[in-house]
Amino acid sequence: MLFTSPEFILIYLPIVACVFFLLGRRSHLAAAAWLFFASMAFYAWWMPRYTVLLLGSICWNYFIGVRINAQASPPGKRRWLTLGITVDLLVLIYFKYANFLIDNLNALCGTHWSIGIVTLPIGISFFTFTQIAFLADAYQKGVSEPRPVHYGLFVSYFPHLVAGPVLHHAQMMPQFREAATYRFNTGNFSAGMVIFALGLIKKVILADGISPYADAVFNGAAHGLTPDMTEAWLGALAYTLQLYFDFSGYSDMAIGLSRMLNIRLPYNFDSPYKALNIVDFWRRWHMTLSAFLRDYLYIPLGGNRHGKARRHLNLFVTMVLGGLWHGASWNFVLWGALHGIYLMINHAWHAACKTLLPAGFAEGRCYRLLAWAITLAAVIAGWVFFRATTLGGALSILHAMTGATLTRDVAHPLLWNAGLHLDTGAWWCLASFLLTSLGPNSNKLGEWLIERCGRSVQLASFLFGASFVIIIMALIINATRDSVSAFIYFNF
Repeated sequence: MLFTSPEFILIYLPIVACVFFLLGRRSHLAAAAWLFFASMAFYAWWMPRYTVLLLGSICWNYFIGVRINAQASPPGKRRWLTLGITVDLLVLIYFKYANFLIDNLNALCGTHWSIGIVTLPIGISFFTFTQIAFLADAYQKGVSEPRPVHYGLFVSYFPHLVAGPVLHHAQMMPQFREAATYRFNTGNFSAGMVIFALGLIKKVILADGISPYADAVFNGAAHGLTPDMTEAWLGALAYTLQLYFDFSGYSDMAIGLSRMLNIRLPYNFDSPYKALNIVDFWRRWHMTLSAFLRDYLYIPLGGNRHGKARRHLNLFVTMVLGGLWHGASWNFVLWGALHGIYLMINHAWHAACKTLLPAGFAEGRCYRLLAWAITLAAVIAGWVFFRATTLGGALSILHAMTGATLTRDVAHPLLWNAGLHLDTGAWWCLASFLLTSLGPNSNKLGEWLIERCGRSVQLASFLFGASFVIIIMALIINATRDSVSAFIYFNF
C-alpha cells in the first residue's frame, strides 16, 4: 500500500485510526498492540513472505536488549552487543549486498558463482539501523523497554517503516506511555491531514510530474545514448527536484499521519537546497540518517578528537559507508566518496577563511549567494551518480553538462524520443526550483498549523474539509496516470 493509493487513504487509514482511538478509551496497551498489528499488516501488504523476517528481527533485538541490561559487567554487555549487531549486519549484508559482492568477485576472479537473485526486503535498512541504535544505547546508556508491544511498535510503526525517518527510541518510547496519545485530538488530526495533503502534493504533482524528464535523460544515457548539454542539465535538474519532492513528500506524509495519531516524528528535511555549504546541506538533508551516521559511526571512529587528518579520514569513511547504505552499487560508493571530499574541502576552506577573509566578509550578500550556488552545483553533480544506473551513464551526463557535447540540434533526441518538450521541462524545473529556494519551510508551516488548529475548532474543521478535498483531487490525478510510482527511497 502506497500512501498515495486509495486503498491506504480510504480504507486502511480510517480503520486504523478509528480502532486505535476506540481501544485507547479502554486500554492504552490494547491500542498500542492494535497499532503494532496494523503496522505489521501494512508491511505484509508489501512483502508477505518477509513479514516473518521483520518480526524475527524485532524479537531478536528485543531479546539482545534484555540480555545487555541483565549483564552486571561491561565485558558481558559488550559480548551481547557485539552478537546482536553482528547478526543484524549479516542479515542486512545478505539481503542488500550479497548479489553485489558475488558479481564483483566473479568479475575480479573470472568465476561464475551464483546464489540466485536475492530480493531486497522493503525498509530493511531503516528497521535495522533503528534497532542497532537501540542496542548501542542499551549498552552505553542502559536504556531498556520493558513492554515488548511498545518495542515492536517503535520498530514497525507504519509511517516510518518502509522509507524512514530513522527513529530513535528516546523520541518514541515516552510517547507510547502518554495518555494523551490515545485520546482523539481534533486539532492534531486536522493539522495532520493538512501536512499529509502537502506531502501528497509534493509527491503526486511535483515529483511525479517532473520525473519523466529525468527518466528520459538518465535511461537514455544508461543505454549508451549521449545527451546534449541542454538535455544533460535538464535531466540532472529534474532529478535533483524529483528526489527532493519525492522524499520530503514522503516525510511530510509520515509526519502528518503520525500527528493524526498524536505521535510526533522527527523532521527529516529543513529546506536543504537553501544550504550555503555542504556541512549545512547535511544538517538539512535526511536529517535522521545524518544524525545516525554522526552518533554511531563518525564519533565512534574518533570524530574530530585526533587531529585534522584523522578528522578528514573519519568524514570520508563515514560518507562512503553512508553512500553504500543507499544501495549495492559503485555509483552509490562514488556518490558517498564525492560528498566525503566535499566535506573535507568545506572544513579546510572554513579554516582558511579565518585568516584569508576579513571579519564579516562571509556574511555579505555576494559571498552568501556565491556559496549557495557552488553548494547547489556540487549537490547536483553528486545526484548524477546517485540516479544513474551505470557508471558510464553518469560520466556521459556529467561530460555533457560541461558543454563538451554542445550541439545546434534543436530536436533534443532523448526528450523527443520520450515525447517530451524542452520548454515544458524547463518550466517544470523553474517552478519546482523556486518552491525549494523561496517557498516556506514545511516544518515551520506544520508547527504553525498544529498551534492554530489546537486553539480554534472552527479553523481545524475548515482545514479538515479543505485538506480532504485536496487529497481526493490528488487521488483522482494519480488514477489518471498509466502507472503509480513508488517512493524512491523504497529502494534503499
